[in-house]
Amino acid sequence: MKITLSSLMMVLLWAVCAQADVVVQPDFDLQKFAGTWQVLGGSSNCPVFQSMKDIMKTSAAIVTPLPDGDMKILTGYPMPEECKKVERVFKKTEQPGHFTHADDVAKRDVRVMETDYTSFAFLYTFKEAEGEPSTTTLQFYSRGSDASPEVVEKFKQHCHDVGLTDDLMVMLPKSDECLKALSA
Repeated sequence: MKITLSSLMMVLLWAVCAQADVVVQPDFDLQKFAGTWQVLGGSSNCPVFQSMKDIMKTSAAIVTPLPDGDMKILTGYPMPEECKKVERVFKKTEQPGHFTHADDVAKRDVRVMETDYTSFAFLYTFKEAEGEPSTTTLQFYSRGSDASPEVVEKFKQHCHDVGLTDDLMVMLPKSDECLKALSA
């Protein structure tokens, strides 16, 4: 029992330290980050993500800065019948580019790891839900429907940096269904 408890403590300590080391875009500017993005890919150890990654398509997200510095993201996920819309407000923290979100389901730690504001962004999410293992997700945001091989390689490197392996990653088939639905 003693070995198991100490092993568990080591894993928890590693997870907390690993999360603390997640980079955030230096001098992050929420106003420049605002606008419409397409989610071209993702990587996650979330069981739901893994069970659906073979049927997912490109989704769309609209980022809106709020007057208090918080960030609203309206995301549209293509489903067989419709574009499912999910809106979340992420609370700012002391560090620009680092946000939190909590609801009845889970607590999320969200960080904009890297962006050039005009073509790509990588969003990291660490999610904790009661009774479930914590999950790590990295999303690949793009202003357009394509990305250069160099940016895709950057995304892969960031995935590795947060402990996500290549088998957890997916580049999504193109779909403009939700982009049109959110823009209407």
